[in-house]
Amino acid sequence: MLQPILPLILFAFVATATPGIATTLSTASGAQFGFRRSVPLMIGSAAGLATVTGAAAAGLAGLLLAVPSLQLAMKIAGSLYLLWLAVKIGRAGPPNLDVTMARPNSFLGGAGIQWMNPKGWAMGLGAAASFAALADGPGQLALLLGSTFGLTAAISLSIWCVAGMVLARLLKTEWQWRALNIVLALVLAASIIPMWRGA
Repeated sequence: MLQPILPLILFAFVATATPGIATTLSTASGAQFGFRRSVPLMIGSAAGLATVTGAAAAGLAGLLLAVPSLQLAMKIAGSLYLLWLAVKIGRAGPPNLDVTMARPNSFLGGAGIQWMNPKGWAMGLGAAASFAALADGPGQLALLLGSTFGLTAAISLSIWCVAGMVLARLLKTEWQWRALNIVLALVLAASIIPMWRGA
């Protein structure tokens, strides 16, 4: 039973584990707040990706990709939100010493990252086309893709969050913290570029 979906699981894990918007935020949150306080962000991001890939499999991605104005609005909203987050991360200092990032991102913030990213919808549509034979109809395919991507994203983001926590243990001075936060902010801002490629 598991063997036919192993390629899908591998595809989803690689897609969610490679550096990007959600992984960068999870790393920054892990470094700044620890694992437990980062859970809402990670669950929200995983749930957001699950709904995006499920909706893509159900056919909504075709509509979004066919309407250029809607796609442009999503790109603008997503880019502005991510730039705002990058500024917050870049201005943050060591934990508990900086008010600009006094609390971690929320469940809805994590989900919104995925909902506003047209590349996520395109990835979901591509996965739906590639793995349609694994399901009987769009409803079953939506459930399969949504659950697979949601689960692999939760695992991947947890790994990145722990990596952030490990980095935090290595940082001893305020200058080192600020340098890490600036690097993470720049990576997050740079992750917007693929969203606009081919625009």
